[in-house]
Amino acid sequence: MNKPNHSSVAEFILLGFSQFPELQEMMFGIFLVVYLVILVGNAIIIVVIFLDQSLHIPMYLFLQNLAVVEMSFTAVIMPEMLVVLSTKKTTISFVGCFAQMYFFVTFGITECFLLGAMAYDRFAAICHPLTYPAVMNKSLLVKLLIFSWMSGIMVATVQTTWVFSFPFCDHSEINHLFCETPPVLELVCADTFLFEMYSFTGTIFIIVVPFLLILLSYIRILFAILKMPSTTGRQKAFSTCASHLMSVTLFYGTASMTYLQPKASYSPETKKLMSLAYSLLTPLLNPLIYSLRNNEMKKALIKLRRRKVVLHTD
Repeated sequence: MNKPNHSSVAEFILLGFSQFPELQEMMFGIFLVVYLVILVGNAIIIVVIFLDQSLHIPMYLFLQNLAVVEMSFTAVIMPEMLVVLSTKKTTISFVGCFAQMYFFVTFGITECFLLGAMAYDRFAAICHPLTYPAVMNKSLLVKLLIFSWMSGIMVATVQTTWVFSFPFCDHSEINHLFCETPPVLELVCADTFLFEMYSFTGTIFIIVVPFLLILLSYIRILFAILKMPSTTGRQKAFSTCASHLMSVTLFYGTASMTYLQPKASYSPETKKLMSLAYSLLTPLLNPLIYSLRNNEMKKALIKLRRRKVVLHTD
């Protein structure tokens, strides 16, 4: 039998949780609220840092870029996911599926490297406070941001183009909520061994290597904090790292569970839930983590609120 190549595939069908129609309406409502909270929460971080000049330092400029990534990351998958949850079966065009996967990978990889850059920034600030302004200067900040974004773009270009260059079978149902690489790859009618080796190696490099660098940075930071003579100094140093540590734990924990497990470890439904955790949990909780645990962010929010009140009274 001749197998059709990818050029004959006009659209895919996203199955979502169609096997559990009684749950879809409830899930639609939950995820709609989650989506709106993510958009509003990350938008507040972006606007507050943009408007408050005192926050125009590397730590908060990295955070602002992280908020942009997470808001964009969620916007790539959530609208289509909400459509899938509101119907039994939803079709997505070949080009639409390609674009969704491309931007999903771009923002996911960018976040990995941004978290690594943020760890280096905290390491330089706490372990080398006297030379920090010279080390983490504007030039290095821009280079780290460009490297993070370009890494995401380059990996997404290679990976997505490779996946969609494969021939696809007649079966075009993607047993997932959106066009993520593993479920799309299951529709391929060709030997994908080489791609899977590349994907596994790339995942190790992109997830494990930055995580190890973050871990080493925080080990050095921990020793530096313990050597501080002042209790107040130790508390302040730890508070500046706590939010980032929580973000790293959320992101790398859920990502590792999703991408570093053997194929047969979980059922398709479990994989969908894990993808949701990876895709939504960090963008949802990060605004709360950075707003509630960070004194500078809280002060900036209060300052902007007072400014708004003054403008209204005038």
